[in-house]
Amino acid sequence: MYSSSIIIPVGVGLICAVLGYLLGKILSSAKDNTSALQLELDNCRAKSTKLKAELSTLKAKSSSFVAPHVLNSGLIGAYVPFDTDLASSVFGEKVKENDLKIIEGIGPKIEELFHENGISTWEVLSETSVNRCQEILDKSGERFVVHDPKTWPLQSKLAFEGKWKELRHWQDTHIGGKK
Repeated sequence: MYSSSIIIPVGVGLICAVLGYLLGKILSSAKDNTSALQLELDNCRAKSTKLKAELSTLKAKSSSFVAPHVLNSGLIGAYVPFDTDLASSVFGEKVKENDLKIIEGIGPKIEELFHENGISTWEVLSETSVNRCQEILDKSGERFVVHDPKTWPLQSKLAFEGKWKELRHWQDTHIGGKK
């Protein structure tokens, strides 16, 4: 009788010890796992910050990138970095990059209309059909009916490609920007 009364408490004690040991292992591995995950998260955040900095640098450098562009005419033109001094010397006034008002026939109001319709650069205007230009004018009211956008994509292509002398010559030889 004595031996059976000791076996039960010893057995329960051994079972509790084994369960305690296993529970301790599980909890410590979960803690280690949490620490590892936190370390991995911190590394990802550091990489993200580094990549954002690299992206900003690349965006800044991309403004001087020379890349081929396919234009409506089917010709391949090359982007020429905007040269304020050259453009201004040809036109005799300060020219700002992507100023649509440099295109003969486009004034401040039409430029505003085009910006509202997603046409805010010489490149985009050079790739916009004459019909789309006319649609924008037509839906904007009677005051814009007198404007003829037939040459605006062509003029804009010359500006986009940095062909300032050709653009100026073209505008000088065409009355009111019309062929």
